[in-house]
Amino acid sequence: MLEVGNAYEIEFSFTQEQVNDFCKISGDFNPLHWDEAYAATTPFKKPIIHGALIASVFSRVMGMEFPGEGSVYLKQVSEFKRPLFVGTTYKAKFEIVSTNPAKHTAEISTQVFELERGKIMVDGMASAMHAELF
Repeated sequence: MLEVGNAYEIEFSFTQEQVNDFCKISGDFNPLHWDEAYAATTPFKKPIIHGALIASVFSRVMGMEFPGEGSVYLKQVSEFKRPLFVGTTYKAKFEIVSTNPAKHTAEISTQVFELERGKIMVDGMASAMHAELF
């Protein structure tokens, strides 16, 4: 059984090729994500990673690693505090903040930090259900 305070961390990064693939999969071809010349004219100065692609890390962890297989990922609320860039390593942190054993659910803090500087990039909360772990 998982309980309040249990935590999990994972490091990740994305390549421009992965971002370009996500453009194709999602249909979001905003040049801010793939066009270096366009992105140079924005406050970000270079292409940024789609928020939904970052959230896919949360989906992977919830479904495969923490709580893991058998989980149902019910909800995600995220605040994107800073842009994320290709080729930069990030750390995603997850911590169970509450559980409801009657419903087999948990609220899980979901955060992303830039590994090198330790700055928070994404702050959020997820809900998951797992019949055996909560």
